[in-house]
Amino acid sequence: MATFSYRTLGGGSAATIEAPDRAAAVRELMRRGETPTSVEPLGSNGLAKAVARAAASSSHSAPISAGPRISLASRIMSRAETATFIRELATALSAGLPLVQALRTMTKQGRTSRQKVMLDAVIGEVEHGKSLADAMAPWQRTFGELTVNLVRAGEVSGQLSEVLAQAAELLDKDLKLRRSILGAILYPLIICGLVVIAVIVVVTFIVPNILKQLAGQATRLPWPTQVVKAAGEFFGSLWWGIVPGWAVMLTACGVAVFMFRQYYERPEGRLRVDTALLRMPLLGRLLRDVAVARFTRTLGTLTAAGIPIISALRVTRGTLGNRAMEGVIDEVAEQVQAGKTIAEPMEKSGYFPPMLVQIVNLGERSGRLDQMLSQAAKAFEERTEQSVKLFTTALPPLLVVILACVVGFVVMAIMLALLEVQNAAMTG
Repeated sequence: MATFSYRTLGGGSAATIEAPDRAAAVRELMRRGETPTSVEPLGSNGLAKAVARAAASSSHSAPISAGPRISLASRIMSRAETATFIRELATALSAGLPLVQALRTMTKQGRTSRQKVMLDAVIGEVEHGKSLADAMAPWQRTFGELTVNLVRAGEVSGQLSEVLAQAAELLDKDLKLRRSILGAILYPLIICGLVVIAVIVVVTFIVPNILKQLAGQATRLPWPTQVVKAAGEFFGSLWWGIVPGWAVMLTACGVAVFMFRQYYERPEGRLRVDTALLRMPLLGRLLRDVAVARFTRTLGTLTAAGIPIISALRVTRGTLGNRAMEGVIDEVAEQVQAGKTIAEPMEKSGYFPPMLVQIVNLGERSGRLDQMLSQAAKAFEERTEQSVKLFTTALPPLLVVILACVVGFVVMAIMLALLEVQNAAMTG
């Protein structure tokens, strides 16, 4: 029996475990429901040397590399490039290439200098005896916690190429979902921007010229006309003789956005905002469907790869993108640790659809949770696509209605002013 020093996901200081070899130590830790981030054999200097080595690896210092030092906190590859890299690596391993040779082959395939530095560092760590997951862990900003854990599960199970293919498919689906959401939001944002610009131009340049011709002909302007006139004077005026009103407005909007971001970065602020977003009629449904699709696909993939359910829940939590739903997953993990089921806290939250709750409940009872989640993932992804289509279909007409109301208000302000002038002329 050999003694190994290890660190776990979310764990504190290093601990030790006895096992015949490193793979057996990793399997034992995962059987306990822990996800190891490093498993190192104890050297001649004992635990102190292992702890120092583990601390050094977790301090995010630059890995061994002949190239320039680059920040581990930055994303070296885009999400699309990462998905392509993982898929190519899975293909190379399936073809029978050794791991290091496959990595070296991929390093030569049109990589940027920063990507080559990262891959050379990963190759160096693997050649020095580390597992691929441990070598990728310092670059978690690029590969993602989900991919690192899947690679670790694939190495332990001896099915690295198959698990890498699953990871690539998961990354591709997440990328497709992100692009569909971006496409859904981009068009309404463009329309909204054009609406704002059009209103500012009309109120600033067109309306004042019309009202100047009516100046002095009406004793008292109607309140809609006064509102439009005041808005035009604000955008067209010079504050302190230097700054135009529209620049002041843009600055105020920038300050408001900055203050909102500061508030959103606080845990309680993000929880309140995310909860409010989930309650919105159109956007709330879209966000819930996106989170549910990610939850189903990710949890199904992790459990199918052999990762313990508690560790899988903790990893899945980070893919939801909503703090309110992440809190539900935290509660689910606590319930599972206490020996209870997954479905009950999901049902109580009200954020997850009843069909998913029933699928999880049935999967737990039958022992086929991974299979049932994988089968259900496609249905929820199709539901997400429908929500995206509904969002893109409903939002532009809503913005057009808002634009029509604003333009109608401006036209009404001008017409009321003309009627007031006419009445003044008739009574005069």
